[in-house]
Amino acid sequence: MRFLLDANLPRSAAEMISGLGHEVAFARDIGLASATDEAIAARARASGAALVTRDLDFANIRSYPPESFSGLVVLRLPEHAVATDIVELLRRFLKDAVLLTALPGRLAVVELDRVRFRPALP
Repeated sequence: MRFLLDANLPRSAAEMISGLGHEVAFARDIGLASATDEAIAARARASGAALVTRDLDFANIRSYPPESFSGLVVLRLPEHAVATDIVELLRRFLKDAVLLTALPGRLAVVELDRVRFRPALP
């Protein structure tokens, strides 16, 4: 699967995703370090990549309709979360084949104790 990581994530997240065998582009490495949300979204759509971010703006399905993406993953962690916390939460999500298969065309809000999809899973 192909992923675009927003600049608000640690580089170690990109390394972990690549290590799981996925293709990953990191916003900071492709000239999008200070890009607008709209530019990030456009790049994800154009490249067919699922967007991974901590930016809650992407959870607004009116502004970013999930069906127009290969997937939106919004990580919701406490503000004090460190890089290892972020990477571990994302790793658990990506290693769950059921969740990963359901991602295209959906928003996944990934929290420490649950994952919520919009549209909901059947």
